[in-house]
Amino acid sequence: MAVAAEEIASRLGDVLDGKVSDLRRLSGGASRTTSSFDLRGPDGTTRSLILQQGRGSLPGQGQRAHVEAALLTAARAAGVPVPGVVAAGVPDGLPAGWLVVERLDGESIPRKILRDPEWSEARARLAAQCGRALAAIHGIDPAAIEGLPPRDPFDDPCSFLDALGEVRPALELGVRWLEVNRPPPRPPTTVHGDFRTGNFLIGRDGLGAVLDWELAHIGEAAEDVGWLCAPAWRFGGRGRVGGFGDLATLLQAYAAAGGEQLDERRVHWWEVYATVKWAVICALQASAHLSGRTRSIELVAIGRRVCESEWDLFTLIGVVPAHDEPPPEITRASPAPLAPFGRPTLEELVEALGEHLEGLTSEQTDRGSRFEARIAANVAGMVDRQLGLAPAVAAAHARRLARLGFDDDAALVAAIRRGTFDDQWGELGAPLAASARDQLLVANPSYLA
Repeated sequence: MAVAAEEIASRLGDVLDGKVSDLRRLSGGASRTTSSFDLRGPDGTTRSLILQQGRGSLPGQGQRAHVEAALLTAARAAGVPVPGVVAAGVPDGLPAGWLVVERLDGESIPRKILRDPEWSEARARLAAQCGRALAAIHGIDPAAIEGLPPRDPFDDPCSFLDALGEVRPALELGVRWLEVNRPPPRPPTTVHGDFRTGNFLIGRDGLGAVLDWELAHIGEAAEDVGWLCAPAWRFGGRGRVGGFGDLATLLQAYAAAGGEQLDERRVHWWEVYATVKWAVICALQASAHLSGRTRSIELVAIGRRVCESEWDLFTLIGVVPAHDEPPPEITRASPAPLAPFGRPTLEELVEALGEHLEGLTSEQTDRGSRFEARIAANVAGMVDRQLGLAPAVAAAHARRLARLGFDDDAALVAAIRRGTFDDQWGELGAPLAASARDQLLVANPSYLA
């Protein structure tokens, strides 16, 4: 059960021995909620702090919060810029899985960091700074962090795909490609697990803090590098590294700071892995809403981002859409019937909803509310585009399946798992890439640019 903001503020004040004020939800946070607040202590001084809490009531969140606190402490000692830990697990009546850290100054919004002229000098330094930070993180002895979990990378996409019950041939192709092309394993180390643009605080001099350690685990060093290079975390920027830098610069700084010599082919494998994994995570987050566990317009919208990663996957492994399938065009030739509803039509209702939500994005003063209104407006746009594109997209996908010799996606997925297409990535990928493109025309047409 959700706890009211007033009750949270009161309990936090008791736990932290002070008076809490200005507790407000921040934007973002698909896997957990993030809020800022001020704490006035008994001596009259005020501290600016951040409160983080896992979404829902999943088991083990309290333990994960303590592991994250231990990692932050170790990372700080190793020279990684991180916020100081104030409280972990938040005892005395507050729900488990909460973490309180210092609130640091800096910019975290990727599009500002990657585009605004004021961050140009910081962007020039970031790739090397990330390399040095990763070398320090990977130098932390995993055995020194009690409870840090080991992780086989294939456990994430494979088991989660089966658990979701969704049939997505493009992702199955990605998993199979990873299995066939997996490089030999390297010694395990401490892995941040979500080292990327959006989880950095950036100051005038570059990297000010590495945030969001809740996915840290024992794994391979190249995983963090591949994750940072994944197209999803470039946010439209041109640099392969997080949208801001080049890989050679990062790897050089990483090795100079004590990291191992990482081969670019290994990084590329992990880049493909990150793309498949992020697609599965998007589907998982949508399932949290669809199951009723955590109702959220943000999670709904994230579910329609799977096709972005499918498109990125094909780009990374060198597959282009089939040329004989041009993109469909929006048509309103068969509008929803008026009777007995009359006007406004379904299309007109969606249009009005989208306009209303777009208005809220500028009228709301609360940053979190503006963020959610913007997401809701995007969802309304998806509905409108799907009304016009769905028949053509579905028909085109059915034709592609028939040319491959399959009646439905499930039969194709079974063939992929059997290894039928292991030497035919292009032949199979081209029609699936065309279907991913068509989905993007509904979900996010600008991504194709």
